[in-house]
Parts: sequence; C-alpha cells; structure tokens
Amino acid sequence: MPEAHAFTEHPGFRAMFAPGRLTVGLFLPLWQYTGDMADMAGQGEVVQLADRSGFAAIWVRDIPLFDPSFGDIGQVYDPWTYLAWLAAHTRHAALAAGSAIFPLRHPIDLAKQAASLDHLSGGRLVLGAASGDRAAEFPAYGVDFASRGERYRETVRVFRELLESVKPTITSPLGRMQGVDLLPKPVTQRIPLLVTGSSQQAPEWIAEHADGWLVYPGPTGSNALGQRAAAWRALIPGGGFKPVATNEWIELVEDPHHPPTPLRGGFVVRTGTNGLLDMLHRWQEAGINHAALGVQHGLRPAAEAVAQLAEEVVPHFPALAAPAPLAPVW
Repeated sequence: MPEAHAFTEHPGFRAMFAPGRLTVGLFLPLWQYTGDMADMAGQGEVVQLADRSGFAAIWVRDIPLFDPSFGDIGQVYDPWTYLAWLAAHTRHAALAAGSAIFPLRHPIDLAKQAASLDHLSGGRLVLGAASGDRAAEFPAYGVDFASRGERYRETVRVFRELLESVKPTITSPLGRMQGVDLLPKPVTQRIPLLVTGSSQQAPEWIAEHADGWLVYPGPTGSNALGQRAAAWRALIPGGGFKPVATNEWIELVEDPHHPPTPLRGGFVVRTGTNGLLDMLHRWQEAGINHAALGVQHGLRPAAEAVAQLAEEVVPHFPALAAPAPLAPVW
C-alpha cells in the first residue's frame, strides 16, 4: 500500500502530517445543538478565523441519527454537505472527516462524495473511516451491527478500486460493476484514509491498508498512547512512515496555569494553556502527528476559546508547509 511519499503533492495530508511533528486541528461543531438550529449560528466566522490562524485541519463527524441514550448529539449536519460548505469558505486547512461510518454507506456513494469534495477543496480532503459504534443506527439502515467489521473491509476495498482504477471490474457482496467508471478521480490519485480506532480490524490489517491511524488518547497519558503508536508502526509493511492522529475534547480556561483536570470520566479535559501545551509536546515526543481539539463541551464562548488557541497554542504546532490547494477547474 502507498505510504506517506504517495502524498507528497497532497495539500491536505502535507499540511497535517510529517515525521516527528505534531499539528493541531479543530473539531466541529464548536458548540452543541440544544433544540433550535438558530442557536448554531456564528460558527462560520470562527472557523474562518481558525483557517487563517494556522490550524492544520477542520474536522467534522458523521452521526446520522440522534440516539438520546448515547448522551452526545455530536454532529447535526450531514458531513459531506458540511465539508462542501467548508471547502467554499476556507482556503488553507485540510478538511477532515472523523470519521465517515463506512459500513452504513455504499462504497459508490462514499467514493463519489469523497472525490467530488476532494476536487471542490483543491485536494484538501483527509478521510477518517470508522466501523461505527452507535448500534441504534444500524437497524435503521438495514445493516447488521455484528457484521460491520466484515462490511467495513469490503467497503474499503471497493472504495479504493473505484477511485484508483479505470473502469474496474468489481464483484462484491455490495454490488457488481463492469464496463462503467466512477468520476472524478482524486486530485492526487488517492484519498488519504485514516482507519479510526480498531474499526473491528486486526492491527496488522490496519497497518497494511490504512494511510494513517486515528486513535483515541485514552485516560492513561502520553506514554501508553506512544506505546500503542509505536507498536502499530512496527507492523507497517516496509517500515515506512504513516501518521498517527488523536483527538481531545477540552475546556480551555483563561488561567494559563490551571492544571489539566479530567471531567466527565475523562471525556473532557479542563486545562489552561500551559497544561495543554505540555500535553501536546508530550504527544509529539510520543510520535503523534496531529491532535484534533474540540471545544464544544466548554463553558466559555467557543469563539473566545478558539481565539485563545489560535494565539497561544497553534503557533507552537502550526500547519506544515504544503502544496497550495488546486483551484477547482470549473
């Protein structure tokens, strides 16, 4: 499978990832939906500030249905529509999905949407791919939750064939195809695919088939995270570089000396700037290449938190030098 060198001309991948470096991204939405879509207004201006300020990526989630028992509304907009809007209103940051639920989507639709978004953003799409953890969504789609791991592997395989071959002949439980093609193809021949968590797959499969790994940090700190990253990288065929990304929900307080304090069982970390910088430096030393930060669970206005991140944190972990996004041909 292609390694990082396959993405030397990919604007999104290059802005986010390089060996020994860590960059910072911003997870959307910036504040939670509370029952009225009008209350979501104003996020676009904050996202544009982040795009101008050196955040390496803007992230959206794929949560088709609201399950009250899950305790997290997550994303209210369709991720592809959201990413298309972001492509039109940002210029620099990579556009990342964290993550598309592959077993719930047909690979033709995934490939068509991903390649279209890749073109409309000038090659900035980085696609996280997950097997899904909200069991209530699967019967709504008529998909067996227990078999999502097998369906995930097959969706990844067909997704790749559709985007990286011309008129592929495909025989799959998900469909048969011959003599036709899927257009457009990706701007730089390949969509970077980050497998999320285990996605019901063996580490060896992830190391071979993923272009990178999106892994949750867990409550035990950077040492355990670094050990997991190193163990996974040891499985990569040929030993080439593939990035490891993680994410954290933070409540960034004004006091820079406030120590990192776990909230909600560790789901959110309340911290000042100094504690956050220390955490990010430790992640970088542990071999993590990107940290997507979410502020939606904080008590302060998100615009203030993002402005503080832009001023005090991002300059230490800015977007990397990358090829300029291509102008859409149309």
